[in-house]
Amino acid sequence: MSYTTSAISPYEPDGTACDNLSLMTSGHLYDSSDPRLCDMRARAADLCERLNSTPRIRARERGDILSSLFPGHGADLDITGPLHVDYGVNTSLGERVYANYNLTILDCAEVTIGDDVMIGPNTSILTAMHPMRWQDRDARTSPDGHLHNYEYALPITIGPHCWIGGCATILGGVTIGAGCVIGAGAVVTRNIPDNSVAVGNPARVSRSIDNHDAACFQNYA
Repeated sequence: MSYTTSAISPYEPDGTACDNLSLMTSGHLYDSSDPRLCDMRARAADLCERLNSTPRIRARERGDILSSLFPGHGADLDITGPLHVDYGVNTSLGERVYANYNLTILDCAEVTIGDDVMIGPNTSILTAMHPMRWQDRDARTSPDGHLHNYEYALPITIGPHCWIGGCATILGGVTIGAGCVIGAGAVVTRNIPDNSVAVGNPARVSRSIDNHDAACFQNYA
């Protein structure tokens, strides 16, 4: 197998950039092996492990864990679990958010989820991004001997009153408008306007949602 070579050296910071946490949350390349970031991820992983091992019948205890993981979340948050989150503190959750089994949130950048959002099982919300060239993406050895690489992250916003179907994947830089339905298995790579149904890989708007979709007109009513 041959690999593309380049006269352009792999990315390395010039030493004038701000700290890695600020770089991460502002959409710039950062070193994810930074000790502060590792500690933040370890804290989130511990909280997720505690949540995932706490039976749903112990609702108050689960609620306390979720409040530690997602400070300031809206009322009536309900996450079935298992849950996997990178940081937690970079995720904002509105009121009455429900997530079914096996939600993954890589919140290296800000994730904003509005009120009354329903999230189907096995959904992935992924702000993490990586350079396109392998020369910039591959891990390299630091002077102290530890491996590190550079990545970046782009924010994700899910507007209020959305239904995210099972096994959907939402990628960094995407905004999903209010009142949308994202079909099961969709891979959302671009913005979705309000009151839209989007399906497929990559997800495309198939139609708008209007009063003709009212439950009273449907066979299931």
